[in-house]
Amino acid sequence: MTSQQLTQEEQTELITTLKKRFEKFPERHEHIEWSDVESHLQSNQEKLWSLHEMERTEGEPDVIGYEDDQYIFVDCSKESPKGRRSVCYDREALESRKKYKPEKSAIDMVNEMKVTLLTEEQYRHLQTLGEFDKKSSSWVETPEKIRNLGGALFCDLRYDTVFTYHNGADSYYGARGFRSMLKI
Repeated sequence: MTSQQLTQEEQTELITTLKKRFEKFPERHEHIEWSDVESHLQSNQEKLWSLHEMERTEGEPDVIGYEDDQYIFVDCSKESPKGRRSVCYDREALESRKKYKPEKSAIDMVNEMKVTLLTEEQYRHLQTLGEFDKKSSSWVETPEKIRNLGGALFCDLRYDTVFTYHNGADSYYGARGFRSMLKI
C-alpha cells in the first residue's frame, strides 16, 4: 500500500482540480460556496488522500451536497471510473472464482480507498444531477439477504431511466466498476 499522506504539491494540485470541477458544474451543488468547501478540506487533511484516490482512479469527485456539517463528494465521471472496472463485488466473490479471477473486488477497493460504495438511493440521486453510466454500469451496495444468496446489485442509465439489476457477485465486466462517496 502506498503512503496515505499527500505531498504539499499533490494537495495543491488536487484542490485546484476540485475547484475547477466545482466551478464547471454549479448545478451539482447549488447554495454551496467553494471557499467554504476549501476551508473544510484544509481542516480535514487526512481525508485528502481518499479524495486523491477517487481522482487517481478517474472518478472525478465533486461536491453534491452538505449535511451534518460535512460536504459530500461523489464520483461524477460520465462513465463508471476506468481505474475501478473489471472488479467483482467483494472478497468472498473473488475467492470463489475458480479461474479468470479479477485482480480486485469493489469492496476491497472501497476499503483501501477509505470511501463508501453508493447505495441504490444515492446512485439514483446522483442521476438527478446529470447523466452517468450511459455506456457502463456501477456496483451499488447490496442488501445482505441478496448477497448471502450469491448475488449483487448494479445500476446504469438507459433510455433516460435508471435501472437496477442483479448479477452473481463473482461476475465482472470491462464496463462495470463502482462509484464511491466521501463525506468531509
